[in-house]
Amino acid sequence: MTKVLILGANGRIARIVEQQLLAETDVQLTLVLRNAGRLLVTSPERETVIQGDVSDSQLLDTVMPNQDIVYANLAGNMALLAQTIITSMNRNHVPHLIWVTGSGLYHETPNPFGAWVEQVVGHAAKNDTRHAARIIESSDIPATIIRAAYMTDDTKIDYELTYKGERFKGTMISRASIADLIMKIIAEPTAYENTRLDIAQPGTDNMLPQVKLMAQHR
Repeated sequence: MTKVLILGANGRIARIVEQQLLAETDVQLTLVLRNAGRLLVTSPERETVIQGDVSDSQLLDTVMPNQDIVYANLAGNMALLAQTIITSMNRNHVPHLIWVTGSGLYHETPNPFGAWVEQVVGHAAKNDTRHAARIIESSDIPATIIRAAYMTDDTKIDYELTYKGERFKGTMISRASIADLIMKIIAEPTAYENTRLDIAQPGTDNMLPQVKLMAQHR
């Protein structure tokens, strides 16, 4: 039985993934978040909720053993979080990481959307996420990095993928679509090992989001 550790389990994408995993699979979930009271446990035999800070290496070493996949749905000091997670995964021999971040990680997003992302997110935040990606890529952990366009709460699942080195397509993507991709990775992680996936809704290439991207909650 697959065991999945979700870090940042109260995030909006994470909650969709949790619900789908419980409804469609027999996966065992360990859910880590800052305030455990925010999650309603519906399958206590399959869900373990842990309250704590993901930057706490002792906490991670407590929840990491025997996990098959780590899905990180985080915001904050991304480089610190990436290093702490990678170190614990190595120490506990966990074989796959799913890391969700935003577009522009490799300066692959064409203008005008690329310039909009850089301006609204800010260079300091982007440099931190890029540093986090370098930490993950320089590690021995097989990882899938998902680079998402501007995230919406549309329930429609409609997306196309591009890969590192290719031109990023699209400007927006529903969280439901990102969750669908994560479900596919969890079902077949080896097929996505060491891939860098851009995800966006087809046909949105020339549409700039009309709201600020700052601190967009995943």
